[in-house]
Amino acid sequence: MKHRDKGIDIFSLSFLDIISCGFGAVVMLILISKTDVDAAPTAGTEDVSAMLSQLVTLQNSVSQIQQEMNQKLEVLSSISEQKQSAAAASKALQQQLKALNQKQAATAESIAGLGLVEERLKQASLKTPQKPNKTRDEDVGGIPVDSDYVVFIVDTSGSMKNIWGKVSQEIVNVLNIHPQVKGFQILNDMGQSLISGYDGQWMPDTPARRKSVIELFKKWNAVSNSSPVEGLTAALRKYAKANITTSIYVFGDDYTGSSYDPVIDAITQQNKKLPSGRRLAKIHAIGFISPGTTDRFSVLMREMTKQNDGTFIALPR
Repeated sequence: MKHRDKGIDIFSLSFLDIISCGFGAVVMLILISKTDVDAAPTAGTEDVSAMLSQLVTLQNSVSQIQQEMNQKLEVLSSISEQKQSAAAASKALQQQLKALNQKQAATAESIAGLGLVEERLKQASLKTPQKPNKTRDEDVGGIPVDSDYVVFIVDTSGSMKNIWGKVSQEIVNVLNIHPQVKGFQILNDMGQSLISGYDGQWMPDTPARRKSVIELFKKWNAVSNSSPVEGLTAALRKYAKANITTSIYVFGDDYTGSSYDPVIDAITQQNKKLPSGRRLAKIHAIGFISPGTTDRFSVLMREMTKQNDGTFIALPR
């Protein structure tokens, strides 16, 4: 029997199995390849996020450190300013201490003079001088009472108003050491008269007149600049004459002017010396102590009275 050769079938089951396996292998390779590709970007994104987070953390740390440094610099600056302030305060205290020592010395001198004045006031209240005292007492508290006319120049500023009762009493005390004069006048430091009707004239000296004037003085309200210059100028121009003897009493607690020497020179020049050797008027001053008092009034009037045949008295508080 003769065998018949079979033809080759390319689409046999074995061939299809091989093709299927190959195709499956290709699909698996593709899937594996896509998984690796997708995993890489995911891992990179996570790394970037972590780095950004670290960067933000570092920036926050730097900012915090900067703030701490700024705070420490502010503390150091504050300590430096406090040190400078302490040095300035120490210097100011030393200057104040020096000024207080000088003021204490001046006050001690004035108090010593005040004792002499009080003794003289007591003597004057007991006995009226029979004749003018022609020799000036060179002591600090010596007040000559040989003038026939008396002018008061009173600082009417607010600080003086705080002690107005004491000021009024000193007006009475000074009048008492002049038991009887031919006339008197009261001006404020601006040159304004207490009684405008007597401006440029003398008020007659009688017990009743003294009493009424003092009562009016206690209620006096007038503008003042705490500088006796205007008042002294007006008093010398209106009341100081060569044919009469005049004493001017300046009452004050402060001086607001800018300088001393020009003022002293101008007033001294106006208060001329007469051929007899005396000046038109004797200028005395009484310094009061009130809240906020400085030593400028005493500095001015000590020299002013010295050059104009007068006496300066600083009253105690």
